[in-house]
Amino acid sequence: MGKSLLITEKPSVAMEFAKALKITTNRKNGYLESDKWIITWCVGHLVTMSYPEKYDEKLKFWRLDTLPFIPENWKYEIIPNVANQFNIVKELMQREDIDVIYNAGDSGREGEYIQRLVFMMAKPNPKAEMKRVWIDSQTEEEILRGIKEAKPLSEYDSLSDSAYLRAKEDYLIGINFSRLLSIIYGRRLAQSLQEDKASISVGRVMTCVLGMIVSREREIRNFVKTKYYKIVGEFGESNSSFKAEWKVNEKSKYFESPKLYNETGFKKESDSKEFISLLAGKNAVISSLKKSKQKENPPLLFNLAEIQNECTKRFKIKPDETLDVIQNLYEKKLVTYPRTDARVLSTAVAKEITKNLNGIARGMKDEEIQGYIKKMVDEKYSTNILKTKYVNDSKITDHYAIIPTGQGYENFNQLPDLQKQIYKVIVKRFLAIFYPPAAYSKVQVTVDVEIDEEKKNIETFYASEKVCVNQGYLEILKPQNKNSTANEKNVEKNDENSSLEILKKLKKGQKIEIQNFEIKEAETSPPSRYNSGSLILAMENAGKLIEDEELREQIKGAGIGTSATRGGIIEKLEKIRYIEINKKTQIVTPTNKGEKIYDIVKQSMPDMLNPKLTASWEKGLDMVAKKEIEPDEFMTKLKKYINSKFDKLVVKM
Repeated sequence: MGKSLLITEKPSVAMEFAKALKITTNRKNGYLESDKWIITWCVGHLVTMSYPEKYDEKLKFWRLDTLPFIPENWKYEIIPNVANQFNIVKELMQREDIDVIYNAGDSGREGEYIQRLVFMMAKPNPKAEMKRVWIDSQTEEEILRGIKEAKPLSEYDSLSDSAYLRAKEDYLIGINFSRLLSIIYGRRLAQSLQEDKASISVGRVMTCVLGMIVSREREIRNFVKTKYYKIVGEFGESNSSFKAEWKVNEKSKYFESPKLYNETGFKKESDSKEFISLLAGKNAVISSLKKSKQKENPPLLFNLAEIQNECTKRFKIKPDETLDVIQNLYEKKLVTYPRTDARVLSTAVAKEITKNLNGIARGMKDEEIQGYIKKMVDEKYSTNILKTKYVNDSKITDHYAIIPTGQGYENFNQLPDLQKQIYKVIVKRFLAIFYPPAAYSKVQVTVDVEIDEEKKNIETFYASEKVCVNQGYLEILKPQNKNSTANEKNVEKNDENSSLEILKKLKKGQKIEIQNFEIKEAETSPPSRYNSGSLILAMENAGKLIEDEELREQIKGAGIGTSATRGGIIEKLEKIRYIEINKKTQIVTPTNKGEKIYDIVKQSMPDMLNPKLTASWEKGLDMVAKKEIEPDEFMTKLKKYINSKFDKLVVKM
């Protein structure tokens, strides 16, 4: 009887598989072997695409007459410093006694690509059955399930096609356009930077992200602050008054007036003073009063982009640092797979979610977390989340959201402090979904001031108050934002003089005293710069930085890059000095060189800066993975795009 060969992406993962399979045999040179199993590993990428000069020595030199370079038959090579491990894997794959070969690489597109390159170059034993292990965590239970339920490798061929195409697309766009733009504009760039020579580096995703950063910086730089003047009225008795802000509507004397800056204020202070004089001695009446109870559900779970943004805000670390931490937590069995775009759970996982909760309750030695779990038990909070927004099979592609496994606590105490803190952030977001919604009491009041007896013109003032009356999940996810309503106005007892209680006592149709009117100076503010975390969110949403979490989830489509690559893109832009990231604040700004590169790209091929174009290429790769289009169709469009760009640019020379 033959043996089964299992290949993981790195040695540490191989050791977890060995533990799960109870392989205690001594480690050999580059692999482990027992009577039934052989486990070996890659060390990240073992194989890479060959540079143009490997096709033809002449292509080493950047010349216009050799561009565009689009090979018909692609060449690949073994990376020299890992050739030894490749040869070990190759020999094992070719062994005659191997019956089954398990691809147990990272469960994502890039993980598939790493392994498929090895399979392509190693030419495994043709008699061996090829299978794919796909897991969501590195717990023993999940590893054994992944091996038991491993599917034929061919079922992942479309994912492999998509991975190969992504690499070819990045290679072709990067090499061809970096060379072309360097030939056309390199000398001019060098002169403007006062350097001897300069090359221009462009990439399908990288250049688009640079464009987002530069255009935001210029928006800020060119922004001119504008003052305008708002009107605030104080109404009611002197000891129980409330403030309300004026806003124009169709009944107003100033409806569509050129004197207004916007619907809430005037361009000139003199006009706002004139407006106040019109209101003197007039009658005020409560024209509308709405009382409501509002509920706010806990936020969705973390995907990689959301946790990267959260960690940048909280800990001022770069997105790739966050990924490194969560990858380590994953390998220590503490959390599920990190490179995920989903923010929900699958039905299958939701049905057994008490395992995760019980594991946290038993294993996590943390007073704060244990307090939250105790409250869940004492208050009898339901753990059935099947019919909630946190479970949705249709919103999961490769993996569900990042959650704690409830295991791995033997590794927890050895973690550095930052890793412990990030793990706690994930645990708290997870526990929050079992807590009740936050409850608010809200009152909205409209005050009409009649400025003439015929009631032709009525000026309207608006007041609203919202108070958190029951924290619910906010007990766990205490608001980070200092301006949070829930944080500042959290009441257990009603204060008779609170704005909310004053508004509650009003009645529709009630006449009310005017205490005074004041002019409130306001000014427009420029957009804020990206930090490295908010840039990840903007990339996920194809160039839009959407602050509202619910809205972000609703419009999410094809983004720029993938969850696995976005942090690396930002890191590369910083490494080649197109951008700078402030270490303390993580604020991102373009360098002088980055801005000059942006100008060159904008002049020569502006669509490279368009997030929608970059996102559409990503969508195409996704369609290949889902078998919605053939790989050849994608490649034909890519070649056509490159050739048409070259035709236009070479004509300009």
